Amino acid sequence: MRLLPWLAALSAALLAPAALAAAEPPLALSFTDFFVQPIGPRGLEPTPHLKAAQGRQVRLVGFMVQREQPQAGRFLLTPRPVSMAEHADGEADDLPAATVTVLLPEAQRDRLIAYRPGPVTLTGRLDYGPAEDETGRVSWLRLQLAPDALASTSEPAR
Repeated sequence: MRLLPWLAALSAALLAPAALAAAEPPLALSFTDFFVQPIGPRGLEPTPHLKAAQGRQVRLVGFMVQREQPQAGRFLLTPRPVSMAEHADGEADDLPAATVTVLLPEAQRDRLIAYRPGPVTLTGRLDYGPAEDETGRVSWLRLQLAPDALASTSEPAR
């Protein structure tokens, strides 16, 4: 059968990019890579680096936002230490534009992550673009953690 070698070659060609992507190390991304500086008359504009990171595995170092009311299945990551007083400030928070919503894997969406001071390094898939959560808060940057990202520790994400 002459078709079989052709089919095998086609299958290998289609599966090779997926295998390479899985083996590809995460892209190192910094909060300074998110938006064009200085901010121009059109407001915040994503950098080419941020656009290239869309949908890819990235490594990001930042600070967990200290919240009065942590949300199950998610926490916020910023380029500098920040604390929020949701009860007193409501929607008038002082979060930087480069705030990233970190989403836990589906199996851990009920889990509360305790605040951890100091920088944390996280790896996950980056999503850029507006998305509204169940509370009505709109995020522009989200980091989806891998299913095993927090499985081996009872402490906060590292």
